[in-house]
Amino acid sequence: MPISINRRSVLALAGAAAMLASACAGGGSASSDASQPSSSAGASSATARLQTVTPGKLTIATGEPAFSPWVENDAPESGEGFEAAVAYAVADQLGFAEGDVVWKRTTFDAAIAPGPKEWDFNLQQYSITEERRKAVDFSSPYYVTAQAVVTMQGSAAAGATSIADLANVRFGVQAATSSQRIVADIVKPSTPALIFNNSVDVVQALKNQQIEAIVVDLPTALYLVAAELEQAEVVGQFEDTQGGDEFALVLPKGSVLTQPVTEAVDALRADGTLAKLEQEWLSDSVNVPVLR
Repeated sequence: MPISINRRSVLALAGAAAMLASACAGGGSASSDASQPSSSAGASSATARLQTVTPGKLTIATGEPAFSPWVENDAPESGEGFEAAVAYAVADQLGFAEGDVVWKRTTFDAAIAPGPKEWDFNLQQYSITEERRKAVDFSSPYYVTAQAVVTMQGSAAAGATSIADLANVRFGVQAATSSQRIVADIVKPSTPALIFNNSVDVVQALKNQQIEAIVVDLPTALYLVAAELEQAEVVGQFEDTQGGDEFALVLPKGSVLTQPVTEAVDALRADGTLAKLEQEWLSDSVNVPVLR
């Protein structure tokens, strides 16, 4: 079954994926210094060793407003929503109690601008790019975007529940993208996909019924259906995330928190916490079926 998407819950994904092959940008700022906490130390001892913006507190920034499924009800302090939950999980790994987390709001672009920051890390679906690394640090990724199929209601792709169901669908993709690889190597349609030079042309071709479906990253798919394409639906997502955009925590350039925060994210990935949170807040929350 195609998903039903709440428009308000995904409008923030415009920033996460401006169009098909792009990812999100970043917000505000004040620097932090820290030494890596000892794994054998207690929580209070560990946090005392971290020189954060406010001693003994961990200041985390996100957007204003922040939307579901990343933050529920624009209330990151609730810990509900994928990124809110990830933030508290990282805080816990660093030794900070829930009551020691302080939230700030920033604009999307200000976070990746050069200069001091007034927060310890920021998360608003920021994808890692080499250009952004010139101004800020990134943790290791806490989420890698999957690719998803978008179609218009009533098309040959609507109602597909498996990859086999897409075999006779006319696809359109942007050249030299993960989407092109997914269609060619995984879907393998009977008719080769039409290749377009840019994302705008791909979307326009779908609107004009020149093609029957497109493949884009999941955040972009949700955004397109909610805000750009009338009577469109997300058919499903692929298990393959190879080449997907990597979302990471943004830290001030040269922050000594970069290493311990990265190690915290790595630990959450290794113990399965990130996968569980992704399932709870992204897969189950927006209910995008997996195409196999």
